[in-house]
Amino acid sequence: MKNKHTLRLVTHQELKRELFRRPGVRKAYEELEFEFKIMDALIRARIKKKLTQRGLAQKIGVAQSALARFESGRTNPTLSFLKKVTVGLGLKLSVK
Repeated sequence: MKNKHTLRLVTHQELKRELFRRPGVRKAYEELEFEFKIMDALIRARIKKKLTQRGLAQKIGVAQSALARFESGRTNPTLSFLKKVTVGLGLKLSVK
């Protein structure tokens, strides 16, 4: 019996283009853009410093799962949590 479902790999840009065709998706994305930029910058900084989630979590005294939830956008972090992450990465948090 043949599988009726086929999988097709797409790039992030292709997926984004396809999703933005749906009503409300672009608006929701734009409303969360600020949060996405913060998460992206901190993830990039962690990777640049060759730290795993587990390594950074241990360094700042939080559970790896809490850091994973933050990086995936599944939680709304407190300012205290953001400060821990930025200090742990050797960064300074500033808002302009």
